[in-house]
Amino acid sequence: MGEQPIFTCKAHVFHIDPKTKRSWMSASSAAVSVSFFYDSSRNLYRIISVEGTKAVINSTITANMTFTKTSQKFGQWSDVRANTVYGLGFASEAELGKVGFSKIRLETYNSLQLGLSYEV
Repeated sequence: MGEQPIFTCKAHVFHIDPKTKRSWMSASSAAVSVSFFYDSSRNLYRIISVEGTKAVINSTITANMTFTKTSQKFGQWSDVRANTVYGLGFASEAELGKVGFSKIRLETYNSLQLGLSYEV
């Protein structure tokens, strides 16, 4: 059946500067749609965001990823496969609170514990 959207929010997207590993670089010029997808045939979750024709986020969620709320309106996670640290800036704390990253990560972990695997 392929990937199905399960959640979408609006946020400013950032990537950590690959040179300094300390400062954030804006990956979007404004708040953009950030969508969480589930692929039932491969049993995996992805976060995708596109601005114009450019993918600003293409991140497969793994069981060992952690989404860290670093301020009232900002959260981040590290994607080892993409060699990137992503950041999301929200308009409000309530918007950040709607992101179900922990639940998706737990579901990914549980599916792996059941012996299900996937290739990326």
